[in-house]
Amino acid sequence: MLNNAEWLDANRDEDFRAIYTATMPILFRISLRIAGNEEAAEDLCHDALIKMTEKNMQFPSLNDAKYWLIRVVINASLNYAKRKGRERRAYERALKEDKRTVDSGETALLKQDAVARVKTAMDKLPPNLRAVLHLKEYAELNYKEIGRVLGITEGNVKVRVFRAREQLSRLIGEDDVYMP
Repeated sequence: MLNNAEWLDANRDEDFRAIYTATMPILFRISLRIAGNEEAAEDLCHDALIKMTEKNMQFPSLNDAKYWLIRVVINASLNYAKRKGRERRAYERALKEDKRTVDSGETALLKQDAVARVKTAMDKLPPNLRAVLHLKEYAELNYKEIGRVLGITEGNVKVRVFRAREQLSRLIGEDDVYMP
């Protein structure tokens, strides 16, 4: 067991740099996948790091810092995505936008359709299944890491990933589910 003097301190420059360097790429990928906007994803990641320093967080290891930050970024990104979705729907209702798109080729259209179908199907998954699938497929975390992030057992993570893929397959209506 480490004593508090050996813990990583978010307000100590060298510890903050180590945490930032080790976690920023994965935090950004997670946030970008959920928020769908590079600038917003970067802001959300930086907000999480600021929150870490404001709360004077200390961590026994780099992994503990990573898991804490992932939770903060996931929650912030989900809130951002919900807010943007509500804003978009409000604007669409107010302006009755024309949603027609210009065809840029059959391949692009098929790809757009596949991505849209997967996103729509992902939105229909229960939050606990959607979270494990985001972490597995987009954050590229292993089962053990996902368990630590979500506070569940590795076995439970495997079950949830299986169930999420199974439901996603049923929602899309295809045998092979491709995650864009």
